Amino acid sequence: MSPFFNIDSKDTISENDIEFINRLAKRIHLSGFVTPCVFFLEMLRPFSSLGSHALVFMGPVITGFIKSDGYYRAAELLNNKATLAILLDEIERLELLDSRDGMEIKK
Repeated sequence: MSPFFNIDSKDTISENDIEFINRLAKRIHLSGFVTPCVFFLEMLRPFSSLGSHALVFMGPVITGFIKSDGYYRAAELLNNKATLAILLDEIERLELLDSRDGMEIKK
């Protein structure tokens, strides 16, 4: 697979991509840094394609230290603003479910 991608808004997102986004949202949720991550993603949404290209550019160096199986797919997905919206929605959904669980325990 070529590290240079292009996901148009017409392209559909596969089930594997949705699962990848869900795993990423769960990692963000479990990290405890939900609010800073949401602010960061919202702030950088207009520059998502630039960030995606930066990920591809830094890929050879970064993948020397981490597993590369999802790295380039993440760069490809983050190039699409709709994918960022899905990621933000999933993070907010997980946060809402977590807050509901906390309310049930207190009752």
